[in-house]
Amino acid sequence: MTLIFSGIQPTGNLQLGNYLGALKNWVTLQHDYECIYCVVDLHAVTVWQEPKELASNTREVTAGLLASGLDPRKNIIFNQSQVAQHAELAWIFSCVARLGWLNRMTQFKEKAGKKQENASVGLYAYPSLMAADILIYKATHVPVGEDQKQHLELTRDVAQKFNNDFGIEFFPLPEPLILGHATRVMSLRDGTKKMSKSDLSEASRINLTDTPDEIAHKIRKAKTDSDTLPGTPKGLENRPEAANLFGIFAALSDLSLEEVCMKFDGAEFSKFKKELTELAVVVLGPIGKEMARLVSDPGYLDKVLADGSERARNIAAPVLKDVYDIVGLLRSDNLD
Repeated sequence: MTLIFSGIQPTGNLQLGNYLGALKNWVTLQHDYECIYCVVDLHAVTVWQEPKELASNTREVTAGLLASGLDPRKNIIFNQSQVAQHAELAWIFSCVARLGWLNRMTQFKEKAGKKQENASVGLYAYPSLMAADILIYKATHVPVGEDQKQHLELTRDVAQKFNNDFGIEFFPLPEPLILGHATRVMSLRDGTKKMSKSDLSEASRINLTDTPDEIAHKIRKAKTDSDTLPGTPKGLENRPEAANLFGIFAALSDLSLEEVCMKFDGAEFSKFKKELTELAVVVLGPIGKEMARLVSDPGYLDKVLADGSERARNIAAPVLKDVYDIVGLLRSDNLD
């Protein structure tokens, strides 16, 4: 059976990159597969979070998942901290993973920068928790962007080493799913940098909560170049901003990059940006409106997360019990 797991951090301000790189694909996957989607609040606290903001952001991200089209009846949608088995398995995996593996993780180096000595242990070790997130459900596939492939490889290494150490084929080796035209959406101000909700410039991204006027303004001001638009994807080479905007159009319209190039062959950016704005407002406008409605009903969002957490625990608890049996840890629920 194919079982899909993926997670998203509750750091607020869901943006176009989150939608095109993850949420849009998750909505498609739910029609054909068993899917588990997790708001990874334990990962969020690897760096300082204001407690009230963390709770609020967890609800807002949940609202974004639902507003994008995820059905909480078809999928398991929950926040990580409500399923203790994630953290428990993470400790086992911290004892399986090797320091050399973690030392190779480029994302830690990028996030910690030159202040690695002051970074939290959690930020360094969180790939072990990520492995636990996936493997506590024995997930077979994980939708990932290019920047997450390294962590999935570590997850596979942990699963393989656990199986080898204990002489049992217990954990699957999950496979990556890389989907969609715009799996890596770049900044509207710099086509060489990933679109990010942590960017200080609001103009660098389109938030899912932006109004139609805000969307139009940001696209109109998006950085471009002086050349006319090409008729083939090859003409986008060495044009990062143009390539980014074309990729966004392709993903929002469900057209191929080749079809978008043919559509705007020889056109000026002004014409292209006008059509991109209209398309973005049509696609993203209803999502922002529904997010606002859902955020105004925190009780409903909490119920969705509680129900999803209970369903998740029902899957995770037997897996963790088996892990404890395999490792040789005595607990009252695994004594004969």
